[in-house]
Amino acid sequence: MRLQLKKIMLSNILIRLGIAGIFLYEAIRSLLIPPYSINLLLKQILFVGARSVLVIVVAGLFVGMVIALQFYDTLVRFGSISLLGSAVGLSLTRELGPVLTALMVIGRTGSAMCAEIGIMRIDNQIDALECMGIDPHRYLISPRILAGILCVPILTAIFIVVGIFGGYFVGVILFDVSAGSFFQNMNDAVLNRDLCMGLTKSIVFGLLIVWISCERGFNLHLDKSGAYGSEGVSRITTEAVVISSITILFSDYLLSALIL
Repeated sequence: MRLQLKKIMLSNILIRLGIAGIFLYEAIRSLLIPPYSINLLLKQILFVGARSVLVIVVAGLFVGMVIALQFYDTLVRFGSISLLGSAVGLSLTRELGPVLTALMVIGRTGSAMCAEIGIMRIDNQIDALECMGIDPHRYLISPRILAGILCVPILTAIFIVVGIFGGYFVGVILFDVSAGSFFQNMNDAVLNRDLCMGLTKSIVFGLLIVWISCERGFNLHLDKSGAYGSEGVSRITTEAVVISSITILFSDYLLSALIL
């Protein structure tokens, strides 16, 4: 009995992965075939990018301050206060900047995308697009994927810059660390490969966020749990946030292991 249940669970997981893979293929295929709708893309850039800037700035500021505070407490014990700038810069550029930006985008944007497309599915709006001969992947999904790939790296850069100045405020203004030492050591420690790692991670995270969030809403009708109305939308939105967050953390480890 247990073996049968394990086989059923494995079969369901493989089916879900197959459906998600086909969904991504259709979205990318639609993205690569002209003509392109600039208006749809700009609308999604406004939603994903511009309206997330304030959240990213606030989060980056306080994260940078906390990082500097914690590193200062550690480095002062070893007499290495001059390394505070390099510690803040490396931690934000390589790991915390891309990951925390992605998690903030999931909470603000990914959940909204999933709920919006899920409501369109239960209201038969996606079926209406297909009846009118409009490819829903091209009209709904492809602009969101491109906006995620473009905007998440920019938001990550904003997060890192604001976080560095948050660390500067704590280290230099509050704890009287030398400003020249702070930025000089950061300049020496943060290399081009560190910037490339952060950029690569943010691009991959942007794709994963939009892919998972949109796929859960788009394929709501294929869910076998039985709930289809508002209950179904709330459930898949929660699932999208949880799955996206776990996937981001897992892919962060994989990318770090591959790029190092």
